Amino acid sequence: MPVIPEIVAQKDELTEWRRDLHAHPELCYQEQRTSDLVAQRLESFGIEVTRGIATTGLVGTLKSGTGNRAIGLRADMDALPLHEKNEFSHRSRHDGRMHACGHDGHTTMLLGAARYLAKTRNFDGTVYLIFQPAEEGGGGGRVMVEEGLFERFPAEAVYGLHNAARYPVGKFFTRPGPVMAAAASFDLHVSGRGAHAARPETGLDAIVAAAHVVTALQSVVSRAISPFDTAVVSVTQIHGGDAYNIIPEDVQIRGNCRAYRTEVMDRIEATIRRVAENTAAAHGATARLDFRRGYPPLINHARETDIACDAAALVVGEPNVDRNGAPRMASEDFSYMLEARPGAFIFLGNGAGEGSCDVHNHRYDFNDEILPVGASYFARLVEMTLARR
Repeated sequence: MPVIPEIVAQKDELTEWRRDLHAHPELCYQEQRTSDLVAQRLESFGIEVTRGIATTGLVGTLKSGTGNRAIGLRADMDALPLHEKNEFSHRSRHDGRMHACGHDGHTTMLLGAARYLAKTRNFDGTVYLIFQPAEEGGGGGRVMVEEGLFERFPAEAVYGLHNAARYPVGKFFTRPGPVMAAAASFDLHVSGRGAHAARPETGLDAIVAAAHVVTALQSVVSRAISPFDTAVVSVTQIHGGDAYNIIPEDVQIRGNCRAYRTEVMDRIEATIRRVAENTAAAHGATARLDFRRGYPPLINHARETDIACDAAALVVGEPNVDRNGAPRMASEDFSYMLEARPGAFIFLGNGAGEGSCDVHNHRYDFNDEILPVGASYFARLVEMTLARR
């Protein structure tokens, strides 16, 4: 049972929808035009729409038959604060905003599945079509859950999909357990005592202390984290000083951390604090840590991962589904939904050919060839999970 012919026949229209969204990107919690378009299309399919969840989020409710089972399907809608460098006709109309992660494609694929399901009604139960705002750092998934998403729309399981840049078209991958990492950012404020550059002995050099702190932080993962755990600690910024002949009093070190387990992130935070404070103290300076947790790790549930892979195999064939794919160190706020309900997150190849580039790139564009594939996946997932008896 390959890609659904009825959805393939609508590829040109899906492409128009996707390119319109690409040309009109909207940032976190500002997705008003996008939300309006999604709501209008769902309503035109005969789907009940509930709006105003997490500001611009919405849920479409589609029922068929008499079954009492229900699942949720989620797509993200927001864009990134990035200047697009593509020159094609559907490039962003707004400088400094672009769909550089494929959320325009995710939204379109779920709309394509919604139209098909509303027409065929080949399932028994309820589908909640979740269109989420603010995935790109705004935690829209968390806000939707906190605002009672699953109390108001009681899905027994929830599923999400993301395109995989530089991965072959027509291939899916995922895995049970950790799929995407938890994220955290940190600021280290290293303070000494300023001095004239010609008389360093009269001060406490925060630059030297900060340099030793940066070097010492390279031991956090290698010495404090088990080799059986995966983690990353990256220093990404150093700021200090205003003049050539002045030793500054303060230096800021900034960075980012990733891990697949919350306990590992706890250990990273504690180790950064200890290493920074003691290293700075060895040079007569002080260090103060501001450690900010981002999204939690995205953990797929085993049963639902099997279901997601089975649905993908219905669309592209079992040889094109990697059920034990490599996890990714990027983060995703679908993790909050998976903390609240069983479910799974799967990746669909966006293309690995010449000219392809990764997400969050000024020249990224979603591959319209996979729109029918992703829409068919969502549709088959519903038909398989909520099969008529």
